[in-house]
Amino acid sequence: MRLHLLAAATVLTLALAGCASSGGLHSDGTLTDPNSLKTEQSLARLNVSPAAWPNEDWWTGLGDPQLSALIAEALQSNPDLAVADARAREAQAQAGIANAARLPKVNASGSVGDARLPVTAQPLGDGHTAPYKYADVSFSWSLDLWGGKRAAWEAALGQARAYEIERRAARIEVSANVARAYVQLGYAYAGQDVAKAELSRADSARTLTRQRVAAGIDNQIQLRQSDSEVASANEQLAVANHSIETAQSMLSVLLGKGPDRGLAVTRPQTLNPAAVAVPDNLPVDLIGHRADLVAARWRVEAASKNIKVAKTQFLPNVSIGAYAGLVVLGGGNLFEAPARFFSVAPSISLPIFDGGRLRANLAGKDAQYDEAVAQYNKILVGAVNDVANDLSGLRSLQAQITAQQQAVDAADGAWQLAQQRYKAGIGSYLEALSVRQQLLSAQQAMAGLQAQQVDLSVQLIQALGGGFRPESLPGHDDAKSQAAATPSAFVSSPSLTSSRS
Repeated sequence: MRLHLLAAATVLTLALAGCASSGGLHSDGTLTDPNSLKTEQSLARLNVSPAAWPNEDWWTGLGDPQLSALIAEALQSNPDLAVADARAREAQAQAGIANAARLPKVNASGSVGDARLPVTAQPLGDGHTAPYKYADVSFSWSLDLWGGKRAAWEAALGQARAYEIERRAARIEVSANVARAYVQLGYAYAGQDVAKAELSRADSARTLTRQRVAAGIDNQIQLRQSDSEVASANEQLAVANHSIETAQSMLSVLLGKGPDRGLAVTRPQTLNPAAVAVPDNLPVDLIGHRADLVAARWRVEAASKNIKVAKTQFLPNVSIGAYAGLVVLGGGNLFEAPARFFSVAPSISLPIFDGGRLRANLAGKDAQYDEAVAQYNKILVGAVNDVANDLSGLRSLQAQITAQQQAVDAADGAWQLAQQRYKAGIGSYLEALSVRQQLLSAQQAMAGLQAQQVDLSVQLIQALGGGFRPESLPGHDDAKSQAAATPSAFVSSPSLTSSRS
């Protein structure tokens, strides 16, 4: 007896010694502390505000009802949003599957038929067919002793949250792209106005030059130059017309409609750049106000849960199975006592040798966590720099607009003076038309700068989160109650400590 016990203990010891081990495997990713991203010098001399975040309907601040209607239409019918919505629903379904895996399974089946029994199956077998009736119920439950199944569900839930937030991010991107295409359409119309005015000016100048050549005042050189200006003006008008068509087509795509939809958009009015102050704690505040950052944080949390799932696969697993049924051959009563049978079979399993599959799986999960952390850090650094670059660009544009306005005023003054000289008989109308060309060039440059200012203002709004509000997400209150699966940046303050298991 003692020899049997010794042998059993020896076998058990050898088995445990040979068990698959997760030793030596770990992840290396470290989340970037937003406070380490210094912005004091880059954002110096800027207006700061603790509540400097765009509203959810920020586009109304641009002052164009048609733009608001177009964005509302795009949010209803844009194909990219339909794709993002489908992905979010698919992720929710995957979370439901992961949650179901934690629960017991109960199955039932039954059948009635004929069976041919061999003569060796005594006493029932006589080599002929006989009717049979069969019914059974089975129960199985794999106990989650180490929390692996719960961690898998939490990982799936985190991915579902990330996809839901990315759906919101897609809405922000679409609204911003509609606004930017609308701005481009307005600028294209302004360019068309200048091109038409330049064509009219060049045509008038050519007519006068032709008359002067006929009178012997000018020669063919001046006439050829005027022909070149007319051709150049026609080319500018063609470019402006194409720019209008391009912006209209872009709007059609964003609205999820055919090209004729863009043709129905009336000429935009002049938009006012949105005034957005800089948040007083930009890097930290961005974490809760940018959808892509919140989604990336969820993915880090999900990746950490997947590491826990991989580690629990190295540990013993206990499952319970039960099986009961009724079976009768021939014409007997299925519900009689002799027809009943049952079994209860608890079991334990422990991985001993798997060729390195579990270690490779854990190493892969560690790498996925490091990738998720690196992606989060990349988005965080990019977000802070996006805001700084947009603000720098707006400062530069404001200075350029101020200088260009002086150029427009000077050119307009010269045009007015040239007209007065012509009316007074001092100067020629051809000279006035030449001055007019300078004014048109200055006005076109000003229109371009103003369009850039509005466009960059929209980009800044998008960089600041585009009105994203984490608390408005479905299930936000439920997420608060599940601290194990909830990144802190989503529910409250942006604490960024690692949650690796």
